[in-house]
Amino acid sequence: MDYDNLNKKEISAKLFLSTLYISTVAFGGGLVIIELLRKRFVETYGWIKSEEMTDIIAIAQSTPGAIAGNAAMIIGYRILGVRGALLSLLATVIPPMVIISALVLSYNKIKDNAFVISLYKGMQAGAAAVILNLVYKMGRDLVKDKNIIVIIILITAFIAAFIFNISVPLIILIAACFGIFYSYYKLHKEGFRK
Repeated sequence: MDYDNLNKKEISAKLFLSTLYISTVAFGGGLVIIELLRKRFVETYGWIKSEEMTDIIAIAQSTPGAIAGNAAMIIGYRILGVRGALLSLLATVIPPMVIISALVLSYNKIKDNAFVISLYKGMQAGAAAVILNLVYKMGRDLVKDKNIIVIIILITAFIAAFIFNISVPLIILIAACFGIFYSYYKLHKEGFRK
């Protein structure tokens, strides 16, 4: 959907309601919400490009705060500026606040309920499937670009975190520095050609 043909009220309503809906039904953490945000705003509405979404995910993960809120704010800002960022953040925060408040008030009554325990286990399995789908699609997009440096960074970061148990923030910092230097090198090299 092309949002140039919609007015700001329609875009605001769609942005708020979409983000509110996603935040309400996405159990399993920030990566689940990110996958649903990607489907809605990249695939359904076409308001964000796939490459932009990959950048949004990277920024949302590396900035302080909840990844879901960060990603929603960046998407909202990209679509409607500050207004969109505030709408998206509000829509992302309301459902968890209501749900957590309700759970806190009723926790002692439901904590040993077999149905609730089964429900949580089912939600964990569903969240794992959504996260694997997100990882697959992001990896597929990176491989499509055929940028060998990015693929090497991806594989090295995975090995460092999974096998050598190196701190993830340290891996992100090193990968970011390497990416900056590589981008600077490419720009510098292309500058000489022109």
